[in-house]
Amino acid sequence: MRWTIKPLPESQKIEHLQDVLGVNSIIATILVQRGIETYEQAKAFFRPSLKQLHDPFLMKDMPEAVARIESAIAKGENIMVFGDYDVDGTTAVSLVASYLKTYYPNIATYIPDRYAEGYGISYMGIDYASDNNISLIIALDCGIKAVEKVRYAKNKGIDFIICDHHRPGKKLPDAVAVLDPKRYDCNYPYDELSGCGVGFKLIQALGKNRNQSIDDFISYLDLVAISIAADIVPITGENRILAFYGLQVINTNPRPGVKAFTKNTKKKELSITDVVFQIAPKINAAGRIKHGNHAVSLLSELEYTTAVQFASEIDAYNTERKELDKQITKEALHQIKVNQEEKRFTSVVYNANWHKGVIGIVASRLIEEHYRPTLVFTKSGDKLAASARSVKGFDVYNALEQCSEFIEQFGGHKYAAGLTLLPENYEQFKAKFEEVVKSTIDERLLTPEITVDLKIDLEDINSKLMRLLKQIGPFGPQNMHPVFMSENLQDTGYGKCVGEDDKHLRFTAKHANSNSIVGIGFGLGDKLSSITNKKPFSTAYVLDENEWQGNVSLQLMVKDIK
Repeated sequence: MRWTIKPLPESQKIEHLQDVLGVNSIIATILVQRGIETYEQAKAFFRPSLKQLHDPFLMKDMPEAVARIESAIAKGENIMVFGDYDVDGTTAVSLVASYLKTYYPNIATYIPDRYAEGYGISYMGIDYASDNNISLIIALDCGIKAVEKVRYAKNKGIDFIICDHHRPGKKLPDAVAVLDPKRYDCNYPYDELSGCGVGFKLIQALGKNRNQSIDDFISYLDLVAISIAADIVPITGENRILAFYGLQVINTNPRPGVKAFTKNTKKKELSITDVVFQIAPKINAAGRIKHGNHAVSLLSELEYTTAVQFASEIDAYNTERKELDKQITKEALHQIKVNQEEKRFTSVVYNANWHKGVIGIVASRLIEEHYRPTLVFTKSGDKLAASARSVKGFDVYNALEQCSEFIEQFGGHKYAAGLTLLPENYEQFKAKFEEVVKSTIDERLLTPEITVDLKIDLEDINSKLMRLLKQIGPFGPQNMHPVFMSENLQDTGYGKCVGEDDKHLRFTAKHANSNSIVGIGFGLGDKLSSITNKKPFSTAYVLDENEWQGNVSLQLMVKDIK
């Protein structure tokens, strides 16, 4: 792994923050590195306020969206809330539908079937709306490129309001309103909202129109926080505020469906990381294995006992998902090994029988082993469907755009995308994708990077530092857990490999004058020889708390050892 140490900011900026905040140089340095240089900025950062949320009507087309929904309600029209089958889509549908149902009954929800309909707005969904006398569809977390489908709906007398956060194509759909902060002509101050976040801005605008205050919307923020965590959007600006308050709801008064997932957790407080690994995969499993409707039913359920029943069914889907993920990853890794005849800049694998619901997870697993832009293909009807994942610093969406001559449909983000193509174009696409990546990627990006915030000594580590570090959260993209580096450590003689196949490393480290501290390195079992026989070593790590039998102790979550 490449270790990149962030440059130290100007000393006077660090000293100024130390002085005005009364914090040590470690915390002051981390804050300045994150663009926080004044007391006012620090106050806004450490004390996020819902009052800091932007006026939803600053978003392009918001007045038109609100007017069309209010008109539909006044005329007694049937409204359908449509969303994708992943976490962002199902939380968004649950949020908007739940809110509208508080004052209007004629609300239907629709999640496309991953296998029969695929990603995004579908003709089947529009036909369902037509057959059920639905004249307005609110599409969430999808639709920004659905020009033909929105036209098809219009010919059937159905209006669309699009709420999306993906990059638009050259032409926008002819909808009543297109809410997307990534629109080139939208001046909304923050453009990194999740799909559910855009849905939240819509209900916030509807509420403002009905003289409701932001306090009336706090109960919906558990859904927004889950979407922010799962969709890996930056935890900056408005997302940080929404995640901060959403976590409070998750930890104090979550909706029954979320409570059903968290009831057995041993942690006193769940973090964004816990949401990513404990809640999001379960919600996702519904759409991957069975149908996204199961997730919407759970997240919209008002009765706790019913929610517990729904959650246990989804848990079973998640168990099945894990088995599929494990088997397909094994097969995909074997395929890469067999085909590794020359140095490649990409990993592209295909098997017609792989389960479409887990290929995105498998792509992420492959990157852990072979660190390069990755595509996992499977058969989907008469086409091939793929999930794309990228490495830090490389825009896979742009790369796919340059291969568009061989692609039927694609969409997504810098680091994750989905696409379909005709089987006869697979080999040409594969060659073109390799050519594009090879000619545009900086080769250094093919080695995983650890960005170290600061070098510190073990003597600097104490409970006060940990308490202040926790206040820098919620952590996520663009506000990651601070990574520290300590040099000239020695193992006290208790270093050993632990876990299945001795994959992980556990040791107790100390400096000459420091107390010892436990370090845990997941997947670092092969580094044991680097620390034995009192050999000095350096480690990059995140400071963590270990809870065991009611006792809390500090430990190092080790990222790498040199």
